[in-house]
Parts: sequence; C-alpha cells; structure tokens
Amino acid sequence: MTSNDKTDQAERLSVAHRVVDGIRVVTLRGEIDHTAKDTLADVLIPQDDATVPPGVVADMTGVSFMDSSGINAFILAHQHLTAQQGWLRIAGAQEAVQRVLSLIGVDTVIDCHPTVEQALNA
Repeated sequence: MTSNDKTDQAERLSVAHRVVDGIRVVTLRGEIDHTAKDTLADVLIPQDDATVPPGVVADMTGVSFMDSSGINAFILAHQHLTAQQGWLRIAGAQEAVQRVLSLIGVDTVIDCHPTVEQALNA
C-alpha cells in the first residue's frame, strides 16, 4: 500500500490517496466548490503519475458540502477513466451530498456505495 497526502487550506478541501489491492482510494475532507474543483480533478486524475490504477474510489465520508463544480469534476473524471477502460465509484457520501448526487442523477452514472469497503468489493 502506498500513500500520499495533500492539504490546501485556501481551498478548504484536504485530500489523501492510497492504493488498496490495485485500486486508488481518494479520501476527501471538507467542502467541494468552485475553489476546490481543480484540486479534486487533479487527485481523481493525476497527470504526473503514469502508474495510476484504473479503478478509483472517492471516499466522501468527510465531505460536508458539494456544489455543481464538484459534480462536474466527478463527471469529467468518470468520462476520463471510462475512456481508459477504468472506473470511478463514490463511497460514504453524507446525506446532504448524497441528496445532490441523487437530484442531479450522478448516482445513475457513477456507482455510489455506503462504505469504502463496499465500493472496493463491488
């Protein structure tokens, strides 16, 4: 297992990622809005890592808010990973964030799971 952490106080979003059984797990904490969209996109689809696993689980248990900027970043990451024969799964979204995912229909495009473990084993 490898691990990498990144925190950007100005953007109020902290991210950490690790690889579990060949799947990249991205742990997000804070708020995902227009100030955090680039950080989110960079961690979901890193440009500098040639050995990115094809599967990504976004652990959203620590995310308290997400607006359309976050939705767009997830959709773009999903499209990119799918084009590379990979996939993206969302895990542990809090009720308010899950409501946004459901209202917009993201949960019909990107698999959403209650826990990281369930997302890893799906």
